[in-house]
Amino acid sequence: MSEDYFVSTANAIAPIRLLLVDDQALIGHGLKAMLELEPDLQVAGIAQNGKVAIQQVEALQPDLVLMDVQMPVMDGRAATRIICQQFPTVKVLILSTFDDEQYISDAFRAGAKGYLIKDMPADELVQAIRMTHRGYTQMAPGLMAKLMASTAATEVSESKRSPA
Repeated sequence: MSEDYFVSTANAIAPIRLLLVDDQALIGHGLKAMLELEPDLQVAGIAQNGKVAIQQVEALQPDLVLMDVQMPVMDGRAATRIICQQFPTVKVLILSTFDDEQYISDAFRAGAKGYLIKDMPADELVQAIRMTHRGYTQMAPGLMAKLMASTAATEVSESKRSPA
């Protein structure tokens, strides 16, 4: 083997290992095909529900889980909570069609490092995965304002009910 082989492999950065969790097979396999075009991303597995995702996290030890919210058997919020408690080094990034304030706040309380919406551009998803892996929190555009407005409305409602 040439010396160049050893130099290039020694300098190679380990790819970010991903577990994709979505109950729609087409979404999971489409994401896999798209994400594996990136040299620094590797899809370690695909799961169709939260229960299988927990088993896959234990078996495959991914760096990051890209998790849907609504799924049969066990939803993404419950699975996120368990994964974050049992596997604290694994980051969970929610990817959902739902931008409901309750889903968003539940996901973050469960330990998710971000919440994205499925209609986002592919290059932004790839960048969000990389940033989450590096430790940054990610949120789809407009979700923070929506979450803050919901929180403010709840606080106003509660203050009107509380006696002074």
